[in-house]
Amino acid sequence: MESNKILQADFLDILFEGRNKEYGAYELRKTYNKRITRALLTMIGIFVLFFLTSLLANDNDKDKNKIVVQDVQLEDIKKQEEKKPEPPPPPPPPKQEPPKVEIAKFTPPQIVKDVEVKPEDEIKEVEKLEDTKIGVINQEGIKDEGLVAPPVEDKGTGVVEAPKKVEEDYDKVFTKVEKEAKFPGGLDGWKRYLERNLNANVAADDGAPIGNYSVKVQFIVDKTGNISNVQAIDKPKACPSCGPEAEKVIKRGPKWEPAVQNGRNVIYQAIQFITFQVAE
Repeated sequence: MESNKILQADFLDILFEGRNKEYGAYELRKTYNKRITRALLTMIGIFVLFFLTSLLANDNDKDKNKIVVQDVQLEDIKKQEEKKPEPPPPPPPPKQEPPKVEIAKFTPPQIVKDVEVKPEDEIKEVEKLEDTKIGVINQEGIKDEGLVAPPVEDKGTGVVEAPKKVEEDYDKVFTKVEKEAKFPGGLDGWKRYLERNLNANVAADDGAPIGNYSVKVQFIVDKTGNISNVQAIDKPKACPSCGPEAEKVIKRGPKWEPAVQNGRNVIYQAIQFITFQVAE
């Protein structure tokens, strides 16, 4: 290489001076920086594309799989039997008038002429009056076979005793109270807590088909507001993880405001329904 071109020449040109540049090594070294830059840009593009695809897929899953917390109803663990309407009372029997008894008018004896005696004033023979009552008028009716005296009505003493007060057992588990147990933030706070902490994809992760899967959870709120005895008593077969997921979130919840009966904190048994959805 000429001396005036050495300072302006590239390192590779100096290195391969007098050598076979067509062999391939010269071309590989010459284009090395370009190939490295192109490879890095390609890898970065693939990584960004993969990241955006995963992000969009997660957003779609969040939109499809939802948790529906039904209105919180703290209800009895045992279904109360509906009271059947009582049949109407039978109509009162028709009032029956007592049968008329044959009465013969009593006529005091007087000495008068036969023509002056009226038929109704005639004195009856004693034999005919054996089964007949004596009165002031004549009346046809049944023979007097003896009257039954009406029962004597017991009017009592007139003193009404006060009903005896039954002492309430405040250590039992109540299902009906004057003031139900309550989450610190009320019903809205309870729903927000469940929706934020429950895994909305648990039904989809179990491979459950499209649809709704409801879980019925029973739990106890004691006198200090602590949650215990959390148990999924009704859970769908297609989503075996739905029940444990609901139990786990309710167990981890904060203290509740205890139930109140007659001004005292009592142990309360409640039920919560949670529905997991799998959308298309």
